[in-house]
Amino acid sequence: MSSPRTTWSHLGVALRAMLVLTAVLGIAYPLLVTGLGRLLPARADGSLVTGADGTVVGSSLIGQSFADADGAALPAYFQSRPSAAGDGYDAAASSGSNLGPENADLVAAIEDRRAAVAALEGVDPAAVPADALTASGSGLDPHISPEYADLQVPRVAAERGLSEDEVRGLVAGATTGPDLGFLGQAGVNVLEVNLALDRLAG
Repeated sequence: MSSPRTTWSHLGVALRAMLVLTAVLGIAYPLLVTGLGRLLPARADGSLVTGADGTVVGSSLIGQSFADADGAALPAYFQSRPSAAGDGYDAAASSGSNLGPENADLVAAIEDRRAAVAALEGVDPAAVPADALTASGSGLDPHISPEYADLQVPRVAAERGLSEDEVRGLVAGATTGPDLGFLGQAGVNVLEVNLALDRLAG
C-alpha cells in the first residue's frame, strides 16, 4: 500500500506533466501552425487560384470540369481526367469509383470514354492514355499526365489559333515533376494551363 507521501509525489509528477504538455501541445503548437499559415497564406487558405479579374476560379489542388452545360467538352480548353467524386469534382464527396477492373460498369465506362476522347482528339482509340479513361482515387486530381496533355495540344492550338509550340510552352509551365524528385510522376495542372491560355488570349 502506497504512503500518502508517495501518492502526493505521483500526483505532483502527473500535474507537472499535464501542465507541460498543455503548454506545448495546447498553446505552442497551435500558435506555430497558425503562424506558418499566415506566412504561407495561399496554402493555408486552400491554394485558391484567381482569374485575370481577381475572382477565385478554383483551387490548384482540386480538379474541375471544362465542359458546357450539357457536359460536352469545351474544345478550346484542356480536359481533366474523369471524376467519380459525387456528380464530378465534388470536393465534399471525394472518392474513387471503388469498382474492380473486371466490373462490367467500369469496363463499359472506360470504353465510352476511350471512344469520346479519341473522337474529340481525332486519334486512334489505342493512343488514349489511361488517365483519360479512369478517375483518380480521390476523384479530385487536378493533374493529367504529360502524355494526355500532349494528346490535347493540337486541338487546343487549332481552336485558339495558336501554334502547337506556343501551347506546349504553356503546358511546360504548368508541369510539375515527382514530389521530392522521386515520389509519383510528372503532372500537368489543368486549371493552371487553361488560365495561362486565357491570359494569352487577353
